Amino acid sequence: MLKIGCHLSSAKGYLSMGREAVKIGANTFQFFTRNPRGGKAKALDLEDVAAYRQFAEEQGLSPILAHAPYTLNACAASEDLRTFAKETMADDLQRLEHIPGSLYNFHPGSHVKQGAETGIRLIAAQLNEILWSEQSTTVLLETMAGKGSEVGRSFEEIAAILEQVDLQGKMGVCLDTCHVFDGGYDIVGSLDAVLGEFDRVVGLGKLRAIHLNDSMNPLGSHKDRHQKLGEGSLGLEALERVVNHPALRGLPFYLETPNDLEGYAREIALVKQLYRT
Repeated sequence: MLKIGCHLSSAKGYLSMGREAVKIGANTFQFFTRNPRGGKAKALDLEDVAAYRQFAEEQGLSPILAHAPYTLNACAASEDLRTFAKETMADDLQRLEHIPGSLYNFHPGSHVKQGAETGIRLIAAQLNEILWSEQSTTVLLETMAGKGSEVGRSFEEIAAILEQVDLQGKMGVCLDTCHVFDGGYDIVGSLDAVLGEFDRVVGLGKLRAIHLNDSMNPLGSHKDRHQKLGEGSLGLEALERVVNHPALRGLPFYLETPNDLEGYAREIALVKQLYRT
């Protein structure tokens, strides 16, 4: 069964997000754990969480994907910034235990002239501090476009982080179609080859979610500018191949396109049309 959703605002709570998702035809969704630019999360409303869990079970909403704030940098040169990232992620993971089986996605970070090897080591070290064996949430490394000093710009960098994490069973990968294309992986002309390379380097078993986006920029641009489905450099035919590929079609797809709710509803309906049952 196709699992398709989009990014929703968490301002009104889990139940509100669940109702919004169902209203626009989604059966999963993504949200920021707090302000995407960082800051303190609002207190968890356990009554809202309980009401959401009942609603989600009735509507088949799963798995939801929580997105860490963009400002977190687990491999920053500043120890204070690394500590902020660690404490924020640890708090997010504790809060997500109230909704078992969730996914938690984060941008690996930027090494800021320390070098990718140092960045990889720092990211893995942070994960080793915050993960615990009983947690129900799976933490996902997002594939990045490679702008600036981003870590995670290649499958090799993603694999290197995973290899240094002790609790590898708590880890996975979120593949962003815009990011990998901007990063130089030709999923338009060579999807099978790209996924074959991912399998060889990382392992398709680690792939747990897809950010389904078109791109405003050409292959290998390293720009990271999302576009609406079918209106960018990937195009609708390539995205149709993505959602129907045997290695991907069973994964949840999350839209991060420049849209309002009405636009997301149209794109969710479009993906449903593209998905071959």
